[in-house]
Amino acid sequence: MLFVCVHNAGRSQMAAGFLRALAGERVEVLSAGSAPAEHLNPVAVAAMAEEGIDIAGLTPRILSAHDVRASDVVITMGCGDTCPVFPGRRYEDWALDDPAGRGIESVRTIRDDIRDRVRALLGELL
Repeated sequence: MLFVCVHNAGRSQMAAGFLRALAGERVEVLSAGSAPAEHLNPVAVAAMAEEGIDIAGLTPRILSAHDVRASDVVITMGCGDTCPVFPGRRYEDWALDDPAGRGIESVRTIRDDIRDRVRALLGELL
């Protein structure tokens, strides 16, 4: 499963963190960005730490066509037309606010929405 957002510093990293925590070895998880930041959003890192999930050591990375080809499910979060589309993959676009520049209260709301969406998706797939 591939999670894609613009900077790969907040939403997609939080979604990947939740999926890794909830699915363990049952699902291979990738995340990437169409225009990756240099570092993760520290508020997103702190919000995930509150859930017991450590994403602090991760690094934003650029989206590649290989990532999409290697994935059965591609979840986009505001990356627009930059995400390549290949037949045979399941695509979903999650309309989520970008946590960049937001305080912890706002990021918690985004985090909780992501957690609920990941749980629902996992329930459909496994």
